[in-house]
Amino acid sequence: MNSRDVEVSIVVACRNEIGHIRDLLDSIVQQEMGDTPWEAIVADGMSSDGTRAVLVEYCVRHPQIRVVDNPRRIVSTGLNHAIRAARGPIIMRMDAHTSYAPDYCRCCLEALERTGADNVGGPARTKTADVRARAVAAAYHSRFSTGGARFHDVSYQGWVDTVPYGCWRKATLERLGLFDETLVRNQDDELNLRLVRMGARIWQDPAIVAWYSPRSRLSPLFRQYFQYGFWKVAVIRKHWLPASWRHLVPVLFVLLHALVIVSLVTALALAAPTWATASAIAGLVLVGAYGAATLSASVLTAHRAGWTTLPYLPAAFAAYHFAYGLGFLFGLRWLVRPPDVPGKESIFTSLSR
Repeated sequence: MNSRDVEVSIVVACRNEIGHIRDLLDSIVQQEMGDTPWEAIVADGMSSDGTRAVLVEYCVRHPQIRVVDNPRRIVSTGLNHAIRAARGPIIMRMDAHTSYAPDYCRCCLEALERTGADNVGGPARTKTADVRARAVAAAYHSRFSTGGARFHDVSYQGWVDTVPYGCWRKATLERLGLFDETLVRNQDDELNLRLVRMGARIWQDPAIVAWYSPRSRLSPLFRQYFQYGFWKVAVIRKHWLPASWRHLVPVLFVLLHALVIVSLVTALALAAPTWATASAIAGLVLVGAYGAATLSASVLTAHRAGWTTLPYLPAAFAAYHFAYGLGFLFGLRWLVRPPDVPGKESIFTSLSR
């Protein structure tokens, strides 16, 4: 295929996605592209679970698919490798944990042309396989856990500050400088923040349909949102202002709990009964208020998502809140030195599955 024949380049960064990669690739080859010439470039982060063999299999069957190496293994470097290798003037990002409606690409292209936006995408829809995953997904769409960002509203159409994945003109990404390769997480939000601050516009269209597969167990969910909070501080350090003040709520919540615990422990260590009693009362009030709020949010969410999710929702909400807040606190180190990507994987860098 001649480079001049390609109009759309789909880019993917993946690593060790054997449980999802076939669904993703099937979604790509089943896209209703009509007469639009396309290609897909998958940046593989040196997968060791059989993902690479599946990618090679699809490349043989579908010449439009290519694989490039991503030796640094993180999403931002993988996406940049794929974008640099892309031959089309339109770049469309896809993710391995997501399946796409057959008209996903076509709707992105139509929205990009119709609105004149610099980036377009659809809202964050979720697809789940069991009741625990449904609870995690229901909490994900609740304002109580995520602060009411527009992309959580599956019916909203209009201008927004960020969208999942994205579809851009390649020239726009090159003008921006592509994704920030110092970020393990939040690289898409940071790129959209740069877009908005340079005067560009982002459009969300509910006709653009994709389904994200959220984590169904609390431990990978906790690690995922711990990393979101941790790397959010790196984004704030770079721009010296959060993209939205709602990003600061979880850390204030965790910090308040930590202060009450430190106050109580200090009072007990100093044998100060009045101080200890006051700290204990403050702690009980705080825990009680959070428990009541969480229970109320769980009931309201279960009413919409199904009552079978109710037993799992309080833990899901707590995972979102405490993981992000704790990660943010650990990430405060970015305020005194630039972010770096550790050479070996840790809770700060290894992506949860």
